[in-house]
Amino acid sequence: MDLEQLQAFLAVAEHHSFSMAGEKLHLTQPAVSKRVAALEDILGQRLFDRIGRQVSLTEAGRVLLPRARRVLADLDEARRSLDNLSGQVAGPLWLATSHHVGLHRLPPLLKRFTREFPDVDLDIRFMESEEACRAVAHGDVDLAVVTLPAAPDPPLQTVTVWDDLLLPVAAGDHPLASAREPRLGTYDAILPPTGTFTRTIIDDALRALGIVPRRTLETTYLETIRMLVSIGLGWSLLPKTLLDDSLRTLPVPDLAPARRLGSVVHRERTLSNAACAMLDLLESPDTAALE
Repeated sequence: MDLEQLQAFLAVAEHHSFSMAGEKLHLTQPAVSKRVAALEDILGQRLFDRIGRQVSLTEAGRVLLPRARRVLADLDEARRSLDNLSGQVAGPLWLATSHHVGLHRLPPLLKRFTREFPDVDLDIRFMESEEACRAVAHGDVDLAVVTLPAAPDPPLQTVTVWDDLLLPVAAGDHPLASAREPRLGTYDAILPPTGTFTRTIIDDALRALGIVPRRTLETTYLETIRMLVSIGLGWSLLPKTLLDDSLRTLPVPDLAPARRLGSVVHRERTLSNAACAMLDLLESPDTAALE
């Protein structure tokens, strides 16, 4: 049994796909299959059921999964601890971020970071905030910069960098834009999907004011929501970083919920010097002042 076999096993288990595991590991699908088959031969157990295009863990695979994660995590921890002894800020840094934060908050910080620490191999992975938090919890990334959950899971440590106000908006030619007292409940809303961190914040704010949209259209990206609102399909709550001349802020008293944007790390994970340098930049007053 070797580390490459365990890495292939974990990648297939996480993606439920040999081809996607290959993409993650930068290997061909046959190479991944060969490594998993070799591991199955060593263990004398079938680890995956392959029925058509469906790939699922067998009972033996489910037993091995947490142990394989622990072995690789321990080795990764040892590597980071040894690398940190040099004091150099270098090597890989796996950073997860959401599309909105990555596009509208991180660019100045990333520009500064790459100039100050050119020996860091920065690997940026765009994903939803909820998925990014899971990636940190599983040890798949060093840290995440995303919309923070209201109640983080116990292994996660969060630090707020930006408070992001969400303002009620509609297109300039929408009936709500000219109303003195906009009645949001009489028109359709365009909101993030139910269950996301941002949607939970919005739902709590609307519920507190007794506002129930006539109908709700859900879509993932805030940039897509802005476009749909700008052409008059409904109203929404959007951060100031997305407001432009196509949108009108609506005068709805007490409706300006704030979501927290910031960093997420694993409490028990030894951070590399590169990760610590990134966190130092994130938590500096200059970064917090960026809008």
